[in-house]
Amino acid sequence: MLKKSKKSPPTMKDVAKLASVSQTTVSFVINDTPDMGIPQETKERVWAAVNELGYRPNVLAQNLRRQRSGLLGFITDEIATTPHAGKIYEGAQDVAWEQGKILLMVNTKNNQEIKAAAIEMLLKRQVEGIIYATMYHRSVNIPETLREVPTVLLDCYAEDRSYPSVVPQETEGAFTAVQYLIEKGHKRIGFINQAYDIPAAHGRLAGYRQALQDSQIQLDEGLITYTDDEAPGGYDAAMKLMQMPNAPTALFCFNDRIAMGAYDALRKLNLRIPEDVAIIGFDNQELISAHLYTPLTTMELPHYRMGEWAANKLVKLIDGEDEDTLIQHKLACPLIERKSV
Repeated sequence: MLKKSKKSPPTMKDVAKLASVSQTTVSFVINDTPDMGIPQETKERVWAAVNELGYRPNVLAQNLRRQRSGLLGFITDEIATTPHAGKIYEGAQDVAWEQGKILLMVNTKNNQEIKAAAIEMLLKRQVEGIIYATMYHRSVNIPETLREVPTVLLDCYAEDRSYPSVVPQETEGAFTAVQYLIEKGHKRIGFINQAYDIPAAHGRLAGYRQALQDSQIQLDEGLITYTDDEAPGGYDAAMKLMQMPNAPTALFCFNDRIAMGAYDALRKLNLRIPEDVAIIGFDNQELISAHLYTPLTTMELPHYRMGEWAANKLVKLIDGEDEDTLIQHKLACPLIERKSV
């Protein structure tokens, strides 16, 4: 696959040419050098040229290669406002600090205007590279301006595979969860999946099917149900599955929040966990999984390790130590055994 060419950022020389002034004058204007006697009309012409060209003071490509700011950017949708994905940032920050760099985070709340302003701000501050992260595994469209610096995608990927990325092993994680239930003697295993069209839902369904197939257990489509309402949806789905004539003996839930709803349904039906029904979740949101009664066995999303991988990859790209810029890396999801199976 051919790499996309990177457009060179505008230079001070370009600004000077468009404004019909010298580069020295441009430097005096953008640095607000006092007592230079530059007419206001000239200053306005220089700033008009800066805005038209999209020139960023002090962000010359050759300077970025020779001079290091010690800053890395971290742009995300809503990781900073969610308790279960915060370890993504923690992992990246720990690596950055070990490398003598500071990680600057901007949480955009999925606001495109904030995202564009954040990228602009980080580039003006001469960040050496940017980690572009999302709260959940999905495909993203990457702003063109990110091509100006080394960029690594975290918990997301570009469809054209034009950036290095790191995501969880969704299919393998689900396979491990269902295989674990099978090893414990369960053959009728219900699956409460997420209804949204996202990679995690597809991958976890594929892992569920593969585990049954490998153990020569016939797939019963009636044991697969979908919800888009997390805990309340988990409650409704579990009630539906457990009131079937031939109810499952175990439930595999798309995430821990759905499993929490399933717990309530099982209590409503006077079914014990794990004596009557085993249950396993996904994510390892410890605020939920470790404190449910009974504590929930679950698959852990490798948030911290994904943050570590992304920051390490970015530093290597910046230092020119890693030429594999298009790698699409997947990290395994470990099984966290508690008492629900």
